[in-house]
Amino acid sequence: MRYSSLFAAVIVSCPALPFAAAAAGNLNMVCSADVVVCEQMTRLFSQSHPDIHLSMVRLSAGEAYARIRSEARNPRTDIWWAGTGDPHMQAAEEGLTQPYKSPLLDQQQSWSQKVAEISGYRTVGVYAGALGWGYNTKLLAEKKLKVPACWADLLDPGFKGEIQIANPNSSGTAYNTLATLVQIMGEDKAFDYLKKLNANVSQYTKSGSAPVKAAARGETTLGIVFMHDAVAMEVDGFPIKPVAPCEGTGYEIGSMSIIKGARNLANAKSWYDWALSAEAQSHMKEAKSFQLPSNRKAEISEYAPRFENIKLIDYDFKTYGDSAKRKALLGRWDKEIGASAQ
Repeated sequence: MRYSSLFAAVIVSCPALPFAAAAAGNLNMVCSADVVVCEQMTRLFSQSHPDIHLSMVRLSAGEAYARIRSEARNPRTDIWWAGTGDPHMQAAEEGLTQPYKSPLLDQQQSWSQKVAEISGYRTVGVYAGALGWGYNTKLLAEKKLKVPACWADLLDPGFKGEIQIANPNSSGTAYNTLATLVQIMGEDKAFDYLKKLNANVSQYTKSGSAPVKAAARGETTLGIVFMHDAVAMEVDGFPIKPVAPCEGTGYEIGSMSIIKGARNLANAKSWYDWALSAEAQSHMKEAKSFQLPSNRKAEISEYAPRFENIKLIDYDFKTYGDSAKRKALLGRWDKEIGASAQ
C-alpha cells in the first residue's frame, strides 16, 4: 500500500472583492458544495460581478454529473463548481467539459495543478479534504460503544443501525469512500467489508454530508463523511467528534469544470478565474467550509483538518475518475450492497 503526504443569484450586503465584471449577461452554474457554501460564493461573485446574472442550482456531485451527461447535446449549464473530483474527472474523460488554463493556475497547490494536467485541463482542483467520519459523543457514551478509530471498528455489532453513509450513485463522498476502500483492501475484500458494514447502516442518504448532520441531530450515532463536514458540526456546537481512520484514508480534491458547449463561456471563465483567487477562497471559511483551499495564498481556517496529521493513501484519481471504472464499481455496489440495503 502506498501512502502519500500530498498533500439563485442573491444580492446581500457584503464586502465586494476586487474583481471587475468581464462581461454582461448570464451564467448558469451547478454547485456541488454544501448549500451554505454555494450561497456564500454566489453572493460574493454577484457583488464583484454585478453585470453578470448568476443562476445557481445545488446538486450533489453524482447528481451534477448525471445532469451534465443528460444535457450533453444541448448544454444548459455553463460551469460546475465543487464536489468530489472523481465525477469531474469522469466528465472530462467523456468530453463533457472543455479545456481551460486559467492565468491563476500557477498560484494553485501542486495537487490542484496535477488534477488539471491529468484531465487535459478540463478540470482543476479548488479545495481538498480527507475522508473519515464524525460520531455523536453523547450517543456513543449512552450506548456504551467503543470509540471507532479504524475502518474495522465500524463492523462492531454494537453499531447495528447506528451508521449512515450516502449512496455512491448520487454522492461523490460515498463514491470516494467506495474507491478508497478498494484501494486500501483490494476490490473483493472491500466489497466483503461493505456487506458486513451494511448490517450496521440504517440509511444510505442522497447527500454526502447528510449522515453527519443526522448524527449532530441525534438521529444516528455516526456518519461517514469528509472530515471537514464533521468539523463544521463540531464548530457549530454539536457533540460531534471527527475521526481519521487508523488504517489510512482517501481524500477528495473538490474540482471545477467548464461545460463543453457552454452558452456563456466568457462569464464561465470569469467565475473560474475568480474562484481560483486567494481573495475568493479566503472567504469560504466564513461559510464554515473547512477544506484546504487550492490557492497557496488563501487563508486556511484554524479548524481545517491538516493532511500532515492524517494517514493518507496515494489516491489514484486517474483510475477511479475513469467512467468505465466508476460504472463497474457502482454496478457491483448496486448488485451486492444496494439490492439488500436496509
